[in-house]
Amino acid sequence: MSDNVVRLHKTPEPAPQDAPVTTLTVVTDPAAPAPVPLWVRSGRAVKRVATDERTTTALRAVARHGMYTFNGGRIVARRTWDGRTGSRYERMIRAAEAAGNHELAEEWEERLQRFRDARHRRRMDLLTSPVDVAKGAAIGTGMSIGTLVALGIVMALNTKDVADVITPLTAVIEFIGLLITIVQVVWPYAVTLGPLFALLALWSVGRKQQAAPQWALPDSVRNGEGEPITPSIVVKALRDLGVPALRNAIKEMGDAGASMLGPIRIAGCGVEVDVTLPSGVSTVEVQNKRRKLAENLTRHEHEVFITIPQAARTVRLWIADSGALDEPIGPSPLAVDESLTADYAKGRAPWGQDLRGDAALLSLYQRMLLVTGLSNQGKTAALRALALWLAFDRTAEFRIADLKGVGDWAMFDGLATVLIQGPTDEHVIEATEMVEDGVEEMNRRLQAPPGTAFPPLILLVDEAQVAFMCPAKDEQKRPYGGSRNESRYFMACRKVHNQGRAVNVLLWQGTQDPTDQNLPKLVREGAHTRASLALGTESQARMALGDKAVDGGAAPHLLRQGLDKGTLVVASDGIDIPAGQASITVRTHYISTDDATEIAERAKALRDGVTTLHVIERGEERDHLADIASVLGNASRVLTADVLKRLSALSEDTYGRWTPGDLKRVLEDVDAEPYKSEGRMVVGRDRVARALANRNNEGSASVGE
Repeated sequence: MSDNVVRLHKTPEPAPQDAPVTTLTVVTDPAAPAPVPLWVRSGRAVKRVATDERTTTALRAVARHGMYTFNGGRIVARRTWDGRTGSRYERMIRAAEAAGNHELAEEWEERLQRFRDARHRRRMDLLTSPVDVAKGAAIGTGMSIGTLVALGIVMALNTKDVADVITPLTAVIEFIGLLITIVQVVWPYAVTLGPLFALLALWSVGRKQQAAPQWALPDSVRNGEGEPITPSIVVKALRDLGVPALRNAIKEMGDAGASMLGPIRIAGCGVEVDVTLPSGVSTVEVQNKRRKLAENLTRHEHEVFITIPQAARTVRLWIADSGALDEPIGPSPLAVDESLTADYAKGRAPWGQDLRGDAALLSLYQRMLLVTGLSNQGKTAALRALALWLAFDRTAEFRIADLKGVGDWAMFDGLATVLIQGPTDEHVIEATEMVEDGVEEMNRRLQAPPGTAFPPLILLVDEAQVAFMCPAKDEQKRPYGGSRNESRYFMACRKVHNQGRAVNVLLWQGTQDPTDQNLPKLVREGAHTRASLALGTESQARMALGDKAVDGGAAPHLLRQGLDKGTLVVASDGIDIPAGQASITVRTHYISTDDATEIAERAKALRDGVTTLHVIERGEERDHLADIASVLGNASRVLTADVLKRLSALSEDTYGRWTPGDLKRVLEDVDAEPYKSEGRMVVGRDRVARALANRNNEGSASVGE
């Protein structure tokens, strides 16, 4: 045995004792982040991929199409079961009973009995059908063979060949053999492709019915974009409304819940459907769930309106197309049709469009008018549009008090016989006296001979809440504002409301943010046409339109402040309202101030010329105190009634409409107020002269300084 050892690895030589040793030191920065483990990085990557939009979209697509196929099979199976059994009739019976319609339930029960009788006869026929089928097959086969042999005999006689007798029979046998061969070739493919075509058919059924979970549906469907309103969607929305009695009734109805619905009709920029509620469900319960119902229909709250038609236990739903109500309507005919005319008695003002897209035309004939709403919602524009239309009737006279005074009614200078513009107490006093003058004109007309025709006189007060809240009092300490019997503005409005329409003296008022203080009950209920823009609360809606309209579905408090500008809820017999409803929603045409000025100029051209009395401005054109002193003459004292007559003779434009209150205010300011002499109010010449002298002395002193 050899002692040689073969070493596979060379043993390194030991380092010299004195060789230097190098030490490698790794310095770690304490501020540097610690290395992330591999499993953490892998988890983050998996999470990023799993939550990626493309991944979720793909997963939703796979789940959606899978559920289309599965639920399509369920739908087909349900339809097959309904066709073979009486379950469909039973569901209809339960639906009719749940709705309280016992006559319909009896009708469906009769149909079920007829179906069962027909099914019984078919099953009894199956007992004898095998024998009948065998007999029929034997007879048919014999007749077929006989026919073929007879045909062969005819061929043999024609060709003089006996073999042709069986030629037709042989041809039929060969054809049958060919069919068997084709089936043998096609059968394997049919076995493979048949189930695929069946699955495709089930998928198509499920896709048409959107039979998949909500989360798996496409974004456009889940967001309700462009989703049409169908009976199934309405029934599901009602079922999920949160009303237990309604939900249970629909569950008992099964798929027949659509029996509650009338036909879905196209109505303007949306659809309309009547829903007959089951027994035990009130219309109020559905009205109070408007927002939830809208969301169940994939609509915003303002896109669903609920009204109460005449039929008992029925609500009428109007459902707008998504986003349609945010689109503006067209311009007013007043702005585009220069040939447009007006007729107070027979015509109707083109105010806007209803929700169905039809023209909303309002009759103004002998109707008091009240338009209210929150500030900056289009109240003045809506009221002004009606006045502009009526201005084209040359017989109409306007007396206007704009208690805002920012020029919204300035274009009526030259159309209105009186135009008051301003928010002060002085403007309220003049507005009150304007309405009181209307009362005097009304009384004059009422005393005229029977049959006298009277042109329309429109007393228009915009921002009427300023008048009702005015704290000023007259010389008899009677307040101009307020809602008590001594309130001058309140009582003037009541008198016009009571009898004015009979002689065409009408009061139109616009007011904002109604309360019992700034819009008294007796005044708001005296208006024949009541219209409201967006309001804050239901109680304000009841003040604006009345309990009947709100109970019937009117909901101006549900309009969107700022977004539904110019949209009015109207309660009036002067506008066409669908049968059974107490109000109608109108989207008014917007007429800008510039357009209104142009329209007013066209109306002025139809008239012979109207001199507008600017009540507040006229007092600044003359020296009142000097005029009073001049009409007193040398008399020591003059009756106030005579002073007024003399002032009117001096300047009809300035003093023609002055009242004893006007005279008293001017003299009180200079400490020369009228006083009683022998029981009658008089103006003293000495007092007026002293006041005039004092004023002149004060003026001279101020100049000297």
